[in-house]
Amino acid sequence: MKQKLNKIFIHAVCIFPFLIQGESLLDIYNEALENDPTYRAAQYTFLADKELKVQGRAALLPNISISGTTNWNEYYQNKVLQQNYNSFGSQATLSQPLFRLDYWFNYKSSKALTDAAEADFAYEQQNLLVRTAEVYFGVLRAIDNLNAAISEEKAIKKQLDQAQQRFEVGLSAITEVQEAQLAFDLSRASKINAEGNLFSARESLNALIGREVFSIDELGNDLIITEPTPSSKEAWVNKAIEKNYKLKASHLRKNAAKNNARSSASNHLPKINIAGTINEAETNQFNFEGFDIDGQGIPVPEVTGRRNYAIQFSMPIFQGGSVNSKRRQAYANYDRSIENALFVERSVIQEVRSQYSNVITLVANVKAQQQAVVSATSALEATSVGYKVGTRNVVDLLQAEKNLYSAEKNLANAKYDYILANLRLALASGTISPQNIIDINNLLN
Repeated sequence: MKQKLNKIFIHAVCIFPFLIQGESLLDIYNEALENDPTYRAAQYTFLADKELKVQGRAALLPNISISGTTNWNEYYQNKVLQQNYNSFGSQATLSQPLFRLDYWFNYKSSKALTDAAEADFAYEQQNLLVRTAEVYFGVLRAIDNLNAAISEEKAIKKQLDQAQQRFEVGLSAITEVQEAQLAFDLSRASKINAEGNLFSARESLNALIGREVFSIDELGNDLIITEPTPSSKEAWVNKAIEKNYKLKASHLRKNAAKNNARSSASNHLPKINIAGTINEAETNQFNFEGFDIDGQGIPVPEVTGRRNYAIQFSMPIFQGGSVNSKRRQAYANYDRSIENALFVERSVIQEVRSQYSNVITLVANVKAQQQAVVSATSALEATSVGYKVGTRNVVDLLQAEKNLYSAEKNLANAKYDYILANLRLALASGTISPQNIIDINNLLN
């Protein structure tokens, strides 16, 4: 009754008349690692934020700079050029912070922000696993719904033809034909809607990897429905508190805000630097103040130099209230980060508990849908026999067929929901890994 998914997929999108090898979930995931724009943007964001730590540390290290100048000088008297010469200058400067608490706390803040960026990227890596599975099974779900709609339309068309034949020979009333026609029209509209949903699902998959996917593997019959392990909701919550990367990132940003506030508060403290400067200058003159030197105009270079070493001390006394204002602002931002971290923690706990309950519900739902298919099959067989002997009418038969196709569709959807709910639970708890995709991929054929 249920046609091959890959063949239906190719036929529905009018690709090629020959069978194309289906692509697995693992194939799609590996391509998404290279081509998904959301994931790639997160990767570059991480690479950019990694530099925050380097920049924060740089303020604590020696600062060395060199500079140089060259000048051409001309001396005039009464608009008459008296002399011209070159002069050169060079300077080297070394500065080393000796006591700068503001720099130290800025470094700790930048280190926390870099670690937070790493946690954010780790979460995006995990989230890509779920997003890939969602669009992949979204296509399979749409294919199953279209299969059910096609099968229902064919079965109802057969009943419509039989009802017309029975009416033509006087064995049934025109109402049976009308009822069958109504059911056929509704099934046809349902099929058209299912085709549109399949097109949208395919486009979501194509957008993930940046190319068109022609065929994918279907879910086999080896899926084992089990309740989550561990079986305690609080055990999953404890895992999430320990491993969830969104929660880790929020706590790291809270630490960064705390150190930033400390940096602002330390602006009242003394600042001590060690500094050293070396200057050297050279002047090449032919004469001085319009007089020839030795009457020959021979250049007399003059080289001078200076070295300076210092311990620099500074301490702000009053800056119009700016220091206090920035300190209050920084601590207000720190308080905000505390509340943000608390919000993320509660959101993660809520998500874990919701997904755990969802998995438990879906385990029962899949088992119930499996039984519903068995019952709907038996009911259709009984109704078919009753229709042949005249104890059931065409409306009963059409409804029995609809019930069977609906039960099959609901069972397939329940299986997909179960798989995705387990992945979302693993994501919320921070335990998801590519091995989850590999395990699911082994269920496909």
